[in-house]
Amino acid sequence: MILKEKFLKIILNPKYIFGVYLIIAIVTAISKYFRGNAINNYLIFKYTYINTLLEKNLYLQYPKHFQDSNHYGIFFSALIAPFALMPDWLGISLWNVANTLIFIYAIHKLPFSDGKKALFALLCLQEYITAALSLQFNIALVGLLMLSAIYIYEKKEVKSAASLMIGVFVKIYGVVGLSQFFFIKNKTKFIIAGIVIALLFFVFPMIYSSPEFVIQSYKDWSVSLAEKNGQNQSLNSYQDISLMGFVRRVLGDASISNLAFLAFGLPLFTLPYIRIKQYKNYAFQLMILASTLLFLVLFSSGSESPTYIIAVAGVMIWFFLQRERSPLVIAMLIFVIILTSFSPSDLFPKSIKVNYIVKYSLKSVPCIIVWFRVIYELITRDFEKDYSLQ
Repeated sequence: MILKEKFLKIILNPKYIFGVYLIIAIVTAISKYFRGNAINNYLIFKYTYINTLLEKNLYLQYPKHFQDSNHYGIFFSALIAPFALMPDWLGISLWNVANTLIFIYAIHKLPFSDGKKALFALLCLQEYITAALSLQFNIALVGLLMLSAIYIYEKKEVKSAASLMIGVFVKIYGVVGLSQFFFIKNKTKFIIAGIVIALLFFVFPMIYSSPEFVIQSYKDWSVSLAEKNGQNQSLNSYQDISLMGFVRRVLGDASISNLAFLAFGLPLFTLPYIRIKQYKNYAFQLMILASTLLFLVLFSSGSESPTYIIAVAGVMIWFFLQRERSPLVIAMLIFVIILTSFSPSDLFPKSIKVNYIVKYSLKSVPCIIVWFRVIYELITRDFEKDYSLQ
């Protein structure tokens, strides 16, 4: 009984779980470093800064230094610069730690009890490990999107705008954070702050490159993103793990345009905004955030396995908002954990992963179901009575 109490005390204490996250951040980074060629993503990031200094096209391939190509905005060179100046073993470790700190701080800021925050982090852990092993920015991006929404409720418009703009200037689809715009009390302050911060982010890389190079880089970025989108829609791609990819692969038709899906998805996503009387409820705002995080992944052809830290965080917000968790809600959560979070792991035989999960983008299916459920709840439920923030 005493052991059980001690175990629960650890599991339900977010400080312990957050500590585990930081340990994993370092361990995964170091393990990748000592595998030699396993830090390709980090090298792409590092050379974003180096190539900015040298004023070399950021979106070409440089096979002598890394494989594939960069798809982040030039402002990212400023974020990665401190890490790029370090030895790689230290740079990747602190890079992972920095991303992790943003994510766990966002969880800490959620209006849930400590027990819920700990379980939130614990249930995201497998997806976090997948993202951390890829050394990607998605861990920080989901944290920034969460913080942007939380700061809006706290009436900290400048902090909200800053969080949002970092996401936008690194990965353009961070713009979905504007889904919280209608909940802002001082919209003028938010807009002015957003414009000022955007100008600063636009100009800053010019300090260590040149205005001409920065402007050209944004043009190159748009071309790169368009080309990447076309490549992602291939039926054999390891990306497009989304609602769109699932449908395209089940039908065996890669020619179905993203616009066809957005024509259906966007109206459904925006439908809950007709419920103006619910705007004042923080639970409603957080449920919109959950919908946003899921939508971002499910309607992006660039979604890959490490991107799902964003979607799963959305699932957890939805789950922990429930005042009463029905067997159906619990079953949906279990479905997400098993098929979405653990499908890349050894829990599934390689033949099943290759021939079914990867081939048909099945990792996305549980999150698709949850997103439809979230939209249903946003449209039909009373967020003052049916949801709890504690």
